[in-house]
Amino acid sequence: MGRRLFNVLGSADEGAFDRLRKSLNPQWVEQALEATGTATVRRRRLPAEQVIWLVLGMALYRQLPIDELVERLDLVLPGTGKARVAKSAITQARSRLGDEPMKWLFERCASKWGHESARRHEWRGLALYGVDGTTVRLPDSKENREHFGSQSGRNETISGYPLARMVTLMALRSHILCAANFGPYDDERIYARELWPQVPDSSLLIVDRLFLAANILLPFAAAGTNRHWLTRAKSTTAWTVVKKLGKGDELVELETSSEARRQNSDLPRAWRMRAVHYRRRGFRPQTLLTSLLDSDAFPAEELRALYHERWDIELGYDEVKTDMLEREETIRSKKPKGVMQELWAIGLTYNLIRLEMERIAKEVDLPPSRISFVASLRFIRDEWMWAGVSQTPGTLPRKLQRLREQILHFVLPPRRTDRNFPRAVKLKMSSYDRKRPTTPKKTSRGGGK
Repeated sequence: MGRRLFNVLGSADEGAFDRLRKSLNPQWVEQALEATGTATVRRRRLPAEQVIWLVLGMALYRQLPIDELVERLDLVLPGTGKARVAKSAITQARSRLGDEPMKWLFERCASKWGHESARRHEWRGLALYGVDGTTVRLPDSKENREHFGSQSGRNETISGYPLARMVTLMALRSHILCAANFGPYDDERIYARELWPQVPDSSLLIVDRLFLAANILLPFAAAGTNRHWLTRAKSTTAWTVVKKLGKGDELVELETSSEARRQNSDLPRAWRMRAVHYRRRGFRPQTLLTSLLDSDAFPAEELRALYHERWDIELGYDEVKTDMLEREETIRSKKPKGVMQELWAIGLTYNLIRLEMERIAKEVDLPPSRISFVASLRFIRDEWMWAGVSQTPGTLPRKLQRLREQILHFVLPPRRTDRNFPRAVKLKMSSYDRKRPTTPKKTSRGGGK
């Protein structure tokens, strides 16, 4: 909410929002605008730095119309005309800002917060990361459908909404995003390749079996020092046992396919890895494959438990779609630039919430996974709204301190590992015919999550 808001919040030295103020350094906002050439020169009612906070607010307050959001957060500069801003002026302000400043801010903050967090929650000297993809429904405008494409189905049908493909790199034990890549609907492995350089040395990347391929995992491990991976074998994966390492633990060798070697001549004819077998009650036997070959340094029993932390990235997507976006069918923007601006802001706002959750967890000496995302989201929403309307900054520390005390009551119980919930449909689909575009549009192939 600009410098004026930062000044108001500066007095709340015991509040969580003051910590957010320090996390999202106002100089970074200025640098983002300068680096992308979008800084406001002429005096406007909604200058660029205010619009950045507006777009972040859009991610927090999904239920509020955008013009009401401007008013509630008190974003209009005083002395610039009428108090209320027309919707068209807000649209123009967002268009002037574009998506590049939000991308710059997200990448700067995500890189710092995410990797620092991953180092705070290491496993046996390795920072834990996950990569996975998802889809985001977009408003069904001509521009969105032409740019992002759709999912194709049977009988040459396409999805009712345009879809953006998003892939993120997450610090698994805090859920803080370290990097993101998104664009038109396509294979998530294409977007994931651009995230590999963001994975630091001395780390373990946990991915699903879609990424089990020599031309993906071998170059990933070779590009760094002490960079490892862990995934699950496919039902069709075949290997040769080289050595028994222990009960349900083997050193194995997989043959590299001729197609992979044709695409990358540097690949060996065979690659070695470790196979860890396990079976959970109610499920078929499974095998984990990993580049961690030392069975003494990295016990099989710990790897069996560790792999299932991969699902934390799915929980993160659910937190965004169910809690932040409140299960709305689509995000708001009807043009590609607006979509990208909004997605970067959603990622940055999600990280702000997750960063505060990690701090709360530290105060009560618990892992971040034991803090309720829903409670934290409500907490941050209340603080933002108070910061926009409060005329008495001296009362903020007391209010924020009370909220912090209350949020401790939202500490979650430890996760239960003995639960078994087979996938099933809870509610049947509507009996009405599906509404589909009347004319074929640009489509891309790929799986959705």
